[in-house]
Amino acid sequence: MIEVRMATLGDSATISALAQTTFKETFGDLFRDPLDLQRYLKATFSIEKLTRSLQKDNNVFWIASFDQVPIGYGKLKLHSPSPLLDSDKAISQLQKIYVLKEYLGHKVGLALQAQMIKRAKSNNSTLLWLSVLNNNTRAIQFYIKNDFIKVGEHTFTIGKETFDFDVMSLNLRTT
Repeated sequence: MIEVRMATLGDSATISALAQTTFKETFGDLFRDPLDLQRYLKATFSIEKLTRSLQKDNNVFWIASFDQVPIGYGKLKLHSPSPLLDSDKAISQLQKIYVLKEYLGHKVGLALQAQMIKRAKSNNSTLLWLSVLNNNTRAIQFYIKNDFIKVGEHTFTIGKETFDFDVMSLNLRTT
């Protein structure tokens, strides 16, 4: 059975391990230089950085577990406008939904997303936005199926690699 709970400060090591593993599973093969990947993982998903992130009032994390074993996590950033969206609206960002590869297709992402939508709505957000790698067909289809629409594009560079992302949004007034 899949269980989703809000993360606490004591979960930073668990989130760090999940983040590094799921990022490598999802994007690892896109890096020509393994050192670029390792540097990014260390800089972005260290226990120290995640501890600081968990301490910020506008960041909310969840952990998904199967039989009490952590298998995925999600991160919502409240009050996070995007230059591609109307800045007069109350906007939150679905920053991360990552699930271990062996649990993809078990509706873990849907369970995490449901918690994020619920929290964003309770925070009076009217829009939820996210960035998704533009060739991550599985994720894009997941978001389209859940009423997100493409509203723009942007790039992100890690080391020697530049990635193209689609920006998608969800109108929380209609969900």
